[in-house]
Amino acid sequence: MNSQIGITTMDLNKVFIIGRLTADPQLRSTPGGQQVTSFGVATNRVWNDKSGNKQKEVEFHNIVLWGRQAEIVSQFLTKGSMILVEGRLRTRSWQNKQGQNVKTTEIIGERIQLGPRQSGAQNPGQPQKSSFGPKNDLPEINIDEGEITAEDLPF
Repeated sequence: MNSQIGITTMDLNKVFIIGRLTADPQLRSTPGGQQVTSFGVATNRVWNDKSGNKQKEVEFHNIVLWGRQAEIVSQFLTKGSMILVEGRLRTRSWQNKQGQNVKTTEIIGERIQLGPRQSGAQNPGQPQKSSFGPKNDLPEINIDEGEITAEDLPF
């Protein structure tokens, strides 16, 4: 604690992203037998600029998962699947074949949550259309008529 201004120093390396896989994940094993997968996730940002024009920006993230989470993702997700990843940032450095120093920053996943199940997903290896849409919207709850009770909730 800094006694002059009364602030406790604390470090935090925590990342949350929700996005879609940019390619099918590929499961590998380390020489020691540990399961690992790495894949890309794209996140979209949409906003209106000062002139009111809609702007879009895509950010690409490198994700690394270990153990059972690596197995789950490689078994159930394909390109375009939605995922939530909670993890930490890690930057690695190495020399490539040309002798140049290379750096990459990746998210080491600590927890994951798979996105909505895809409709008709009988074969997890086959991409399917999302179950969200006009035909499968959540029920509407009218809050103008008073208090919301537990019976009003759709889950």
